[in-house]
Amino acid sequence: MRLTILGGGGFRVPLVYGALLRDRAEGRVTRVVLHDLDAGRLSAVTRVLAEQAAGVPDAPEVSATTDLDEALRGADFVFSAIRVGGLEGRAADERVALAEGVLGQETVGAGGIAYGLRTVPVAVDIARRVARLAPEAWVINFTNPAGLVTEAMSRHLGERVIGICDSPVGLGRRIARVLGADPEEAWIDYVGLNHLGWVRGLRVAGRDELPRLLADPGLLGSFEEGKLFGADWLQSLGAIPNEYLHYYYFNRETVRAYQQAEKTRGAFLHEQQARFYAELRNPDAPALKVWDDTRAEREATYMAENRESAGAGERDEDDLSGGYEKVALALMRAIARNERTTLILNVRNRHTLSVLDTDAVIEVPCLVDAGGAHPVTVDPLPDHATGLVCAVKAVEREVLAAAESGSRATAVKAFALHPLVDSVNVARRLVEGYTQVHPGLAYLG
Repeated sequence: MRLTILGGGGFRVPLVYGALLRDRAEGRVTRVVLHDLDAGRLSAVTRVLAEQAAGVPDAPEVSATTDLDEALRGADFVFSAIRVGGLEGRAADERVALAEGVLGQETVGAGGIAYGLRTVPVAVDIARRVARLAPEAWVINFTNPAGLVTEAMSRHLGERVIGICDSPVGLGRRIARVLGADPEEAWIDYVGLNHLGWVRGLRVAGRDELPRLLADPGLLGSFEEGKLFGADWLQSLGAIPNEYLHYYYFNRETVRAYQQAEKTRGAFLHEQQARFYAELRNPDAPALKVWDDTRAEREATYMAENRESAGAGERDEDDLSGGYEKVALALMRAIARNERTTLILNVRNRHTLSVLDTDAVIEVPCLVDAGGAHPVTVDPLPDHATGLVCAVKAVEREVLAAAESGSRATAVKAFALHPLVDSVNVARRLVEGYTQVHPGLAYLG
């Protein structure tokens, strides 16, 4: 089975390859094709993978190419993890937004919109190429903003593109651990959009254990989300929000923390990864060790500004292991081998949430088999969540419309309608600022 990884020179590719090395079952991936526009990054990551595979019998064969069509032909699965504009673009997204006093995070608020406007045209081109060159392939999208990009690609690939994210999985596991339950045996009642969802129940042997957690301030304060949001706020919500909702519920505090930080997250990662790739230009550098040391620093500093503004302290060691590669592998297994499983994924709504249309991509538990991912029926959202979900989905639709039409006015509308951008004038200045720093937005007339 052949897996093509778009963004194959990306820093987190070794996580995916490591998961493939641990998969010894029949029908596993036997060939991995890495695609990236940067040959130097491909060379560095290929070195890391070679050291990972050392001593592993029948390790998946790895090849690399800068030719997208060559990478896609013959693929059974396409894993998309591209970053249009690179980390330099992410840092620029943050700077432009913070200068206007609004959030520049890569998937939330102004930064997420700017990133989406750059990424959607590229993702649509990829989707069209997949439909032409590998029509039987399944696309697993991890490219951010994941829900928005998955919806853009689904207009050309239908159900054969599925978005993944590790945030809901990590949240569910943390809640299960706090409650003394086995995460593998717990059903997580999660619903929303990517980076905008809530756990409303956690069932073990048919019993919902979440009320026990919500009734105990000590338990609530013992894990990441409890430290971020505070026990009293979680009790008020009657649910446990995805960590990214901290940007909404504590927006002013977070923006202030980002403005006061020595450097933004994007700037930090840009400098960190520049050092990583520069070090691996030395043929004698221990590639795997350099990568692993860099990864540990990256994970430990994740959402540092949010935790600082909330007084949440350092991340727990159990939360430093990521997990999106496990979701990707479980998804591929379920489809390729018909190993039925349940995963929280980004898929078309169908009739799952009545407040959204059938083609809207949402993030919910899905039953996965050889036929793809099938969203599970969920209870309606509470009113406070309905408002946010509908508002943000409306923004996503404006982003898609702007990317399709090239309309600058529609791009302004997308920014202005977002709950975290509170001014049409600010929206106009954001579009002006972003088009000046991003050549990829030159299409906005």
